[in-house]
Amino acid sequence: MAGPQSFTPRPVRPSRPKRRFTLAQANSALPLVRRIVGDIVKTHGLILRLQAEIERAPNAREQASVQTQLDLSVGRLEDYVEELTEVGCELKDYQVGLIDFIGRHQARDVYLCWKLGEEQIAYWQEMNAGYAGRQPVASLKETA
Repeated sequence: MAGPQSFTPRPVRPSRPKRRFTLAQANSALPLVRRIVGDIVKTHGLILRLQAEIERAPNAREQASVQTQLDLSVGRLEDYVEELTEVGCELKDYQVGLIDFIGRHQARDVYLCWKLGEEQIAYWQEMNAGYAGRQPVASLKETA
């Protein structure tokens, strides 16, 4: 039996054009996104635990059993990520459930930022700014 596999999710449909959202559209998508992201965070946590279990398994038979569970969990995670991609938003962090929707600010693309546990989208950021560059949506100017 091979040793434990480290899991890095593969990109899902990288060539698919991204959808643009208004702030209102992104917020109205949150009930579905919240469910999917909750499943992603939960399944990702399970994958990390299963990887650790494989490392601690006392024999090849137990490793194989846990590996089967791991493979099934990875497949489920990939399905959830694909479902999220179909909505049109981007997953940025598997552990905390950080999501970006593409929006507009002063006639240019920006990210509308949301993470699991937040009631609504409260921040936006420039495409190259990263999490530290988040600004409150009160400063968002969606019109040109």
